[in-house]
Amino acid sequence: MIGVAAEKGSHAEPSERELLVLVGISLVVMWATILLFHRSKDLVFQYGDNAAYRDVAKAILHWDFHGLALQHFMGYPYLIAAMSLLFRVPAGFALWVIAVVSSAISVWLTARMFGNATAGYFAFTNFTWLQASYLGGSEPLALALGLGSLQAFRRNRTVTAALLGSLAVTVRPLMIFVLVGIGLVLVYRRRVGTFLIATSIGLVSGILYIWPLMHYFGDPLLTVHTYTSRDYGGAKVAGPHGHLFGWPFHGIIAGTIAYPTPWTNLVLSFCWIGLVLLGVGMMFSSRFRRFAKEYPQEAVYCGLYLVAIFSYDYLIWARSNFIRFSVPVLPFVFFALSPLLPNNRWVFRCLCIVGAVGAALSAMGVRNVMGTIR
Repeated sequence: MIGVAAEKGSHAEPSERELLVLVGISLVVMWATILLFHRSKDLVFQYGDNAAYRDVAKAILHWDFHGLALQHFMGYPYLIAAMSLLFRVPAGFALWVIAVVSSAISVWLTARMFGNATAGYFAFTNFTWLQASYLGGSEPLALALGLGSLQAFRRNRTVTAALLGSLAVTVRPLMIFVLVGIGLVLVYRRRVGTFLIATSIGLVSGILYIWPLMHYFGDPLLTVHTYTSRDYGGAKVAGPHGHLFGWPFHGIIAGTIAYPTPWTNLVLSFCWIGLVLLGVGMMFSSRFRRFAKEYPQEAVYCGLYLVAIFSYDYLIWARSNFIRFSVPVLPFVFFALSPLLPNNRWVFRCLCIVGAVGAALSAMGVRNVMGTIR
């Protein structure tokens, strides 16, 4: 791949095997830190939306949705339920294993597609990614499916690409841009028959996904409507229910003004926003333009996804959750930034430890950790 072959020849960056070993070490370090200060595995279900995902998975196992308040997309709970049923393990354990395995697959695919150095920065710098990977969350699964789809398309395995991309959409809705990128490239290359096959796969996957929602809840787009039928802060400027998307940066700026937060959170959020913007700037370099020309489907996905997260208009989440929203596009951001970043393997060995400890402390809450120490 353009821009990666030379980097892989460098003796400074970690090998693929070493990178995966570092992923395992970061998992151990993060959990050792959690058990040292938190002394409980309950943090898995206290983190993010894991309790909701577990409840939906249990409902799927019994195929009983009475009294269940659905909000999140159900691809992750479906896989949790399938693993729990096949291997006779608790839904909570299945949730955790899927996240860990999907995270490792995502890092491996990032290394294959963008180089080991890019994968190293992606794997160890983002606290939210580490928390979703080692505590549980939908982002690792969505990204593993999305990158798997793009990698399959690189190898002209369009059916596999369409299937993986369709599954990714059932986990995180913005992964629809993977399918958009693939579809546009197929149309541009006049591969009409292949485009129709890929479209059919997407439609069948969508119908199978929405049928239970229509049958049991009377709303085939329930998991879409729940994002716009509740007030997440957009009501302050956009009517009673707000809007998912608006003008770029409006939600970030207005939300920061409307919802005061500790300065440490502001600094962390805006550092990541600045980093992603710097990556966007580097995407106009000749190196990245060559990459985009060789893999236009990935450039389309990356561009549309970036526009979406910068235009997200729910004020309470636009800035505060930007770090999480940016995760599925970070491999592209770090690839664009790679000429500016050191690739010595000792950098990644340090990031592996520091990132894992920082993610653990962030998940537990620094104040809670200080209270435990006292």
